[in-house]
Amino acid sequence: MSNLPLILREESPFSTTTQCRLFPPLRNPFCVFQAGHDGENVGNCPFCQRLFMVLWLKGVKFTVTTVDMRKKPAELKDLAPGTNPPFLLYNGTLKTDFIKIEEFLEQTLAPPRYPHLSPLSKESFDVGADIFAKFSAFIKNSPNNTFHEKNLLREFKRLDIYLNSPLPEEIDLNSRETITVSKRKFLDGDRLTLADCNLLPKLHVIRIASKKYCDFDIPAEFTGVWRYLQNAYQREEFKQTCPADIEIEKTYFTVANKRK
Repeated sequence: MSNLPLILREESPFSTTTQCRLFPPLRNPFCVFQAGHDGENVGNCPFCQRLFMVLWLKGVKFTVTTVDMRKKPAELKDLAPGTNPPFLLYNGTLKTDFIKIEEFLEQTLAPPRYPHLSPLSKESFDVGADIFAKFSAFIKNSPNNTFHEKNLLREFKRLDIYLNSPLPEEIDLNSRETITVSKRKFLDGDRLTLADCNLLPKLHVIRIASKKYCDFDIPAEFTGVWRYLQNAYQREEFKQTCPADIEIEKTYFTVANKRK
C-alpha cells in the first residue's frame, strides 16, 4: 500500500485511492503537499492549505498527494531537487514558488470557465500581512514579556477594524439608513478570495497554537474577527483543508517549550 494517497477533488468533497503512482498523467492540476507527522495526511503548512483552498474555490478537478519530508521518494528528488512542498505540476509546467503557483492558477484557470478570486480591494490583502510574524515572535518569547502579546493584539485590532468597517458596496447612498458596522462574511465581501486563502490558514494556526501553549484566546471584543472566523469555518473549502489540531501543536511544541 502506498503511503502517498491521492485526494481527488470532484463534485463531492473527497475520495481516496491507494493504487496510484506519484506522478500520473496530468490532465488536471497535480499538487504535492507536505505530509503530517503520520506521513500521510496533510500537515501543518499554511502555504499548502492556501493553494488547496484556491483550487477548490476554482471548481477545477485536481489531485493532491502528500509527501513525508523525512523520507522523500526518489521521484520527488528528480522532479524538484532541493525543493520542499508545496509545488504544482500542470500541463507540463512545474511551479515551486507558492506565490507564483497562485498567480499561475489565477491566470490559467480564468473566466468564463473558472471564477476570478482576486479581491477588489488591495487593503483586503494588506490588512493581515503582519499578523503571523507578530504571532511567531509572541510564541517564541517569554510569557513575562508582554511586548509581543501587545503587538499581536494590535494586529488583531487592525484586522477587526477593517472587518467591521463597511465596504463601499455595502453603502447605499440613496438609503436613509446609515450602515456603521459591516455585515460582510469575508475580507472583501461575501465571497472567499485569494486574500482569505492567504489569511485564514494563518489565523487557524494562531488560534490553535496560542491557546495550547500560551493560553491566549482572540479577545471576544474583536467581533469582526470572530464573525469572519465563524463564517469561514462554515465553508468546506476552509474547514476540510485545515490540518488536524495535533499537527499544529506538534509543529510548535519545541519552540513553545523554550519560552518557559
